[in-house]
Amino acid sequence: MKKDIIRFRRLGWAGVELQYNNQTLLIDYILDTSPLKPLRGPDQPFPPSSQPRSAVGALLTHLHADHADPGAMAEAIRDGSPVYRPAKAVGVQADLELTLHAEKEFEKYKLATEIVGEWEERSVGPFRLFSAPAVDGFGDRQISWIVEFGNRRIIHAGDTMFHGYWWRIANKYGPFDIAFLPINGPIVEFPFLQPPSSLAAVMTPEQAAVAANLLNAKAVVPIHYQALHKPPMYTETPNPTMRLTEKLTGFNIQAIVIDPVLWVDLI
Repeated sequence: MKKDIIRFRRLGWAGVELQYNNQTLLIDYILDTSPLKPLRGPDQPFPPSSQPRSAVGALLTHLHADHADPGAMAEAIRDGSPVYRPAKAVGVQADLELTLHAEKEFEKYKLATEIVGEWEERSVGPFRLFSAPAVDGFGDRQISWIVEFGNRRIIHAGDTMFHGYWWRIANKYGPFDIAFLPINGPIVEFPFLQPPSSLAAVMTPEQAAVAANLLNAKAVVPIHYQALHKPPMYTETPNPTMRLTEKLTGFNIQAIVIDPVLWVDLI
């Protein structure tokens, strides 16, 4: 009897590729890092999807340039495959700065985009999809994605801050085999967001570990760390993976710290 192939890999920063047998799904997939040049820190690879023009769909947690790359998605998914995304940002010009690049890029490509709200369900290929609340550090629209494939269920939390929805997400969709959680807890000082905040705009490692415990996750794959660090504009918290691992140990939750490109089988 043929064994099902259920696996994942990181695609740099927050990007994730899921595979069930020979079908793939992309989350927060980017290749064009030019909009991030002012913030790029240590080198981190941003590998392409494993099967160009073959992914059954793409999911976006939000429309910041480090999570949304319409050009990359156009080359990675099948013609006509869905791209599920949150609603557009609204407000004055300063409120639109972080989503403007991705929105302009969407106008260039003929992608089958669909706006999805919180607590909605979709299906694409062998993947069952659910959207859950998230809280963006800059007030932009953001959702977390739950994906069920084979006999596994994961959650991808974009670059959310810590919030009070974890219990509701766990009650509705948990437990989770893997939680892909952001951990870099950056202090941000953008010129268009003034005065600056002294509080982290994304979860810290310790907050991510607490979130994983509330979500009833068996393991955490840390995302959203290392590639961006340019003080004072964007200052990543020190030693994020080490601190996450230490905090998760107290909850008896496994930390899976992996470099982009490498596949991990979900047995």
